[in-house]
Amino acid sequence: MSRIVVAEDDPKQAELIRRYAVAEGHEVTLVGDGRTALDEVRRRTPDLLVLDVMMPRVDGMDVCRILRSSPGTEHVPILMLTARRSEDDLLLGLDLGADDYMTKPYSPRELMARARSLLRRSRLTSVASPQPVVVGALTVSPAAHSVTFRGDDVEVTPGEFALLAALTSEPGRVFTRDQLLRAVHGMGEYVSPRSVDVHVVQLRKKLDPSLIRTVYGVGYALADVTTR
Repeated sequence: MSRIVVAEDDPKQAELIRRYAVAEGHEVTLVGDGRTALDEVRRRTPDLLVLDVMMPRVDGMDVCRILRSSPGTEHVPILMLTARRSEDDLLLGLDLGADDYMTKPYSPRELMARARSLLRRSRLTSVASPQPVVVGALTVSPAAHSVTFRGDDVEVTPGEFALLAALTSEPGRVFTRDQLLRAVHGMGEYVSPRSVDVHVVQLRKKLDPSLIRTVYGVGYALADVTTR
């Protein structure tokens, strides 16, 4: 059983999500505003936060930003919900650290499929081999969900970590966007391939601009980091 916090100010939507999640055996806590969502996540770290963007007191984008920048909550899986349908909004949510993003109206069954994918990925990370992957100056530790570069700890989101773990699994291999999309988001309903680009941009900022190589028309590969 996993613990899910649902931050949604529409009582009918919140209750619908709760019923579907409870039917799958999860423990669910409902909150109706962003400030309470922050308090609840800090009080007892959930396995997943389903986070509506448009909420009173503190909106979902700010909640995501605060959690991702706070020790202890930076790795909480976040599934964002919004009535905004533009790709710019989707990319902003991912840029802030959301792991997945759904627009309203949505299918409750699809939402639970996305939730299962995020929970499964989180569990796999928690039981991953304790042996870190070392590629030159870069170290990726699945068990600790940690990244170090040139000896410094680097804070990454779960989505960024999943993408980096895929790239370091076969250094030098060129991964297509679709392959990296599956590594980050699983096999759920369509997610914009540009979400991969957002994660790559953020990793380049946090690590090194030339660390991830773009192979035009194909995808991305980890550059030679042996001397970096």
